[in-house]
Amino acid sequence: MRGMGVAKAMIEPKISLVLNTYENPPALRKVLGALEDQTDKRAEILVADDGSGPETAKVISEFSGRMPLQHCRQEHQGFRRSSILNQAIARACGNYVLFLDGDSVPAREFIADHAALAEPGCWVQGRRAFIEESAVGGFRAEVWHLARLFVSGKLKGWPKAVRWPRASIRYDQGQEGILGCNLGIWRSDLLAVNGYDETFTGWGREDADLGNRLYHLGLRRKLVHGRAIIFHLNHPLVPRDRLGDNQVLLDQTIAERRVRARKGLDQYL
Repeated sequence: MRGMGVAKAMIEPKISLVLNTYENPPALRKVLGALEDQTDKRAEILVADDGSGPETAKVISEFSGRMPLQHCRQEHQGFRRSSILNQAIARACGNYVLFLDGDSVPAREFIADHAALAEPGCWVQGRRAFIEESAVGGFRAEVWHLARLFVSGKLKGWPKAVRWPRASIRYDQGQEGILGCNLGIWRSDLLAVNGYDETFTGWGREDADLGNRLYHLGLRRKLVHGRAIIFHLNHPLVPRDRLGDNQVLLDQTIAERRVRARKGLDQYL
């Protein structure tokens, strides 16, 4: 463990934040506004757009002159999140990739927290609180507003909305709670596992597949509460018609102890 501390001190994360989105311009505007207001403004931001229309492009254009921002877009041919994420990873200049969803508003310390949490031999998983759909339009990630939402019952998972005096951290290789949002991974580790697996199409299990391949590479998950806080803006569920097929692919990854994606990041490098 002493050696790990030395290694951590020798590697400074240069963060590339990959923000995935599809056809939700109001939420994207809130997320980009929160990223503009970060205490640590050194991250480059790559919007991974799965084929949204002109309103999304307009929102991105509004912010592009005020922050280091790239728009990575592919044509929409169904839910192809893995593909656009790989394309954004390939264009990232940092040595540490931080993933955030376009419907999840980060607290002001989000990037600074992830920079402090980054550690060799691990990937970092933060948590999220939930904002009820009826409160999304007027949502602001400010203490007074969060208190009002809590009292009204429109803030769910409130312990995950609090930046505690000390973070709660657990190292594991668990299956529960693997999320592709609020996720930090060294770019070298993403290259080693060939990024996301694009054989996963439609909603579901692509993040668990990536997490398990990182486990098979020898990494542990660093599961964090009380830091790197985000607020998910609830919305109607997307179709989940491919979930069963994707579960089969995930089961194969686990059974075979697969490390590299079948169809992955290398095609864009």
